[in-house]
Amino acid sequence: MPTTFRNLPPLVWTLFAGTIVNRLGYLVTPFLVFFLASRGVTGSDTSYVLGALGAGHLLGPAVGGVLADRVGRRPTMLIGLIGTAAAQGALFLAPGVWTMAAAALLISAAGSTVSPAAYALLADAVDGERRRRAYALFGWGVNIGTAVGGVLGGYLAAHGYWLLFAVDAGAMLLYALVVTFRVKEPERAPSSTEGRGKEIGYGVLLRDRLALLILPLFGAQLFVYSLTEVALPLAIRDSGLSPAVYGAMAAVNAILVVALQPFATAWLARLPQLAVQSAGGMLIAVGVALTGLADGVVGYTVSVVVWSLGEVVVAGIAASVVANLAPAHARGRYQGAFGWVWGTARFAALTLGVTVYTTLGPAVLWWTALATGTAAAAATLALTTRIERRTAHSLAA
Repeated sequence: MPTTFRNLPPLVWTLFAGTIVNRLGYLVTPFLVFFLASRGVTGSDTSYVLGALGAGHLLGPAVGGVLADRVGRRPTMLIGLIGTAAAQGALFLAPGVWTMAAAALLISAAGSTVSPAAYALLADAVDGERRRRAYALFGWGVNIGTAVGGVLGGYLAAHGYWLLFAVDAGAMLLYALVVTFRVKEPERAPSSTEGRGKEIGYGVLLRDRLALLILPLFGAQLFVYSLTEVALPLAIRDSGLSPAVYGAMAAVNAILVVALQPFATAWLARLPQLAVQSAGGMLIAVGVALTGLADGVVGYTVSVVVWSLGEVVVAGIAASVVANLAPAHARGRYQGAFGWVWGTARFAALTLGVTVYTTLGPAVLWWTALATGTAAAAATLALTTRIERRTAHSLAA
């Protein structure tokens, strides 16, 4: 294990291990279209269920951020994990399209309430100088769990979709047990009981001009990255290649991220965070744009390698920057806002990105991705001085 991850508190390692288990509880989503088809749900009816799944990612982070600050990190995580497990069962047993859509909405909403609380716990456990390492380790756990889950999901789906639901629900409940017995609720910040700390909603963040500047820039970068999930398979399909090629590209991404991220984090830790974020964002944008030049396996592999290296470079930085900007009593809400930005970016990629690809043409989408990523990287770099000054002030305080 690289030295960058050593000397992190036990809580960070508990969340890292729990996150790997938790990510094994996301097997149903990649195979949801196939499951719906097995239940006779096809065509436009499928879009209702998938739309509900995407909408939940807009609702869950906002609610989770508020709950994390008001009722606590630990209770919020338990609500999300147990609620997701129950929703998995509801989706499997749902008798019709609308009940399936309601269950899908609950799955994504409940599941996405967990991250703001977990990210706030990490901010509570480590100081500003070590937060990037803690968030990078957390993200590494997500990628490890996702990589294992991708292999496991394909095997289980071939033996019955009920196995996917059983493993998903079981993983969520197992993580809930970890939280129950291994995670302690941190002491509330003194300011949470006086003055503006009494605010229930997001007014504290809406008054933070610097946060309102950086969050949309992170959202733009996340939008470009999310295109790898929705536009890449469309491009591979239109090239006349089989779905197995997309599976191979996903494997390339998983192997690179899992193998390189710890060492890249150690090497890049000495450099300014936002400069690294901007460089990584440019790599992602260039890699996504290179998809438009690919017409075979080699070309797609090159593009995936480039944006995967960008993903490795930016690991943990955005969440760390948001945590450093947040007042102690509002860490949950700041992370909730960051989660909402992520959900919005992914939803935009699923809707706007696909629309641009299918109506205006692939070339327009690839050029848009390159322009958006470049502009966001430049604007992020321009905020470096202001954010470093604000972070230094917070650490001194």
